[in-house]
Amino acid sequence: MGTEPMRVLIADDEPLARQRLRALLAAQPGVEVVGEAVDGGEAVHACLERRPDLVLLDISMPGIDGLEAARHMAACQPRPAVVFCTAHDAHALSAFDAEAIDYLVKPVRPERLAAALERVRTFVAGRGRQARASTDAGTRTHLCARIRGTLRLIAIDDVRYLQAEEKYVVVHHARGEDLIEESLKSLEVEFADRFVRIHRNCLVARNEILELRRAPDGHTQAVLRHGDHPLEVSRRCVAQLRDTLRHL
Repeated sequence: MGTEPMRVLIADDEPLARQRLRALLAAQPGVEVVGEAVDGGEAVHACLERRPDLVLLDISMPGIDGLEAARHMAACQPRPAVVFCTAHDAHALSAFDAEAIDYLVKPVRPERLAAALERVRTFVAGRGRQARASTDAGTRTHLCARIRGTLRLIAIDDVRYLQAEEKYVVVHHARGEDLIEESLKSLEVEFADRFVRIHRNCLVARNEILELRRAPDGHTQAVLRHGDHPLEVSRRCVAQLRDTLRHL
């Protein structure tokens, strides 16, 4: 980091908690608070826009919680360090699964914050050598698409189907379409209870499939609840798909 101050983002839905962290950080040398966020979604957006070195992140927040926000932040470049600040220690194991640098229990003590900042400085110094972004801490509730320099969070509940297209996956959802840079196979594994494969390049939300029908050319098609047109089902997927639909 050299002589540059450590850039810190505070994410907590409680104003008094944010105020206390600001006061504690003001007493630490070489630290600059670059913004605040009141929930996980806002924190993820702020990470892309303000490029903090560190996010002091509450876990229990409305909407996207801190654990999921941390998994999305792992894909930001440069990747910020995450230090969780929470009123309870019950989430400590999950926090470190999400590759947090430290875990502070409220009320945060000045000496514990100082120790966490030192760990973050070590992380930031070696950040250029770290390329791994872990998403092993559990199933996400949102997907993250990059749209002209910002992030768009897409609720899994809104996704109708996912279609591979070259190196991207097109997410067809309630508000339109977006591209994400993830593999269809990894999405199939992560969301196996929600999506079913109908083709080598397509996963469909189970609750979106109304029926299967045979097209005039003999191919099987899946009729979707919200689709403008049916989707082709490959021959190798037909038997398993029929069995899946019988158990819905």
